[in-house]
Amino acid sequence: MDVQATTPLDPRVLDAMLPYLINYYGNPHSRTHAYGWESEAAMERARQQVASLIGADPREIIFTSGATESNNIAIKGVARFYRSRKKHLITTQTEHKCVLDSCRSLEAEGFQVTYLPVQKSGIIDLKELEAAIQPDTSLVSVMTVNNEIGVKQPIAEIGRICSSRKVYFHTDAAQAVGKIPLDVNDMKIDLMSISAHKIYGPKGVGAIYIRRRPRVRVEALQSGGGQERGMRSGTVPTPLVVGLGAACEVAQQEMEYDHKRISKLSERLIQNIMKSLPDVVMNGDPKHHYPGCINLSFAYVEGESLLMALKDVALSSGSACTSASLEPSYVLRAIGTDEDLAHSSIRFGIGRFTTEEEVDYTVEKCIQHVKRLREMSPLWEMVQDGIDLKSIKWTQH
Repeated sequence: MDVQATTPLDPRVLDAMLPYLINYYGNPHSRTHAYGWESEAAMERARQQVASLIGADPREIIFTSGATESNNIAIKGVARFYRSRKKHLITTQTEHKCVLDSCRSLEAEGFQVTYLPVQKSGIIDLKELEAAIQPDTSLVSVMTVNNEIGVKQPIAEIGRICSSRKVYFHTDAAQAVGKIPLDVNDMKIDLMSISAHKIYGPKGVGAIYIRRRPRVRVEALQSGGGQERGMRSGTVPTPLVVGLGAACEVAQQEMEYDHKRISKLSERLIQNIMKSLPDVVMNGDPKHHYPGCINLSFAYVEGESLLMALKDVALSSGSACTSASLEPSYVLRAIGTDEDLAHSSIRFGIGRFTTEEEVDYTVEKCIQHVKRLREMSPLWEMVQDGIDLKSIKWTQH
């Protein structure tokens, strides 16, 4: 139940990869023999499959090691290339850590970054975005689907605003590609980050889409042999990109079916938990939302204790990338969740291979342990006695 962290490899993807792990092991950049040509043909077919999923031209797809690298290339690459004229970037407070950290490192280089707040729903206010754009803004970076609360941003509207103000628009679509329909031209997206292991592909590979017309220029982060049009040097790992391509093709074929199935399971999970337990809050906008990512806060229960109790179910209390810290999630803070509720939140992920039995088992265990933990909680007892916790003055010893 943690498919936001990673997904299992689809067997169809493994089938596509196997020949390139064993028989066709040539370097795709070797131009003088058949080994290289076979690998190159496979790499170009994968490029075509990725492009087809997002409505791009294959020449606009650059292979990377994953969405973290793609986000770094997009943000630092654009900022540094246009630094002589433009020194301002805009992003949101609920972005993935690698986007926020890229922005922080640019601030240390003298760039100015605006971190837009989000509304209680988790969605940005488009008027605030328009107001934040300055004459020297080079890039706006807003993620498509949030990895912690599953909220979908109005990407097409953001694209239109950026395009009318001649500002490049980057979106981290790691949690959205292959799950909801995306078209880079309709949505006026200039750069997009993609990760294979979020869409049932292998770990360690991803892609960045970089628009050709009007052309977006980026400064490369990695020096080397100039592979991938000089934007990302290093030998392209053929088996991995074949896996990414295959994962994109399967996602394109199954998107509608997966979405229907996941929506049904998600509905089942939320309904069954909510009808058995009082004081459960769903975080993020329920309408503009990807159904496979559900974030619930169980009042008067410590999230970490609940995770420990549910040790035979893979769940998380925040994103896997920030789970090393015991701070409450910065995404929940940004949407104005109370500190105590933020500490009691659990993220449930539902994916292509999640079964009804798994959902029912998770619901049953969840209800059982929340009830047990609440019975042990003095706060829960006080609430049952009608005491308003907000009125209490706690003393520190």
